[in-house]
Amino acid sequence: MPTTVEYIEFVCCMISNDYAVRYKKMFGEYLVYVNEKPILLVCENCVFIKQLDEIKELMQGADEGIPYKGSKPHYILDIENKELVDKVVGILERITPVPKKKVKK
Repeated sequence: MPTTVEYIEFVCCMISNDYAVRYKKMFGEYLVYVNEKPILLVCENCVFIKQLDEIKELMQGADEGIPYKGSKPHYILDIENKELVDKVVGILERITPVPKKKVKK
């Protein structure tokens, strides 16, 4: 079941107002950008984040899943845990670079 618009909007509402948040539909699912940085992957009404050392302790005991065929395992973020979401998004926003713009030929 693909992610619903209502769910992706709920996910974005759960992220602190301190950030500019937007989402983009990609391959039938969504990528959530925080301050123009790709932070969350939302597939089938489930929020995934990359397994990085910087959040390993915070995500200890979290479920893991594969967001799409061929991807590496990701943590599944409990988007309803506002305290955890704020901490994880804060760390990921700080360490994630803004993607470089691709030059069109």
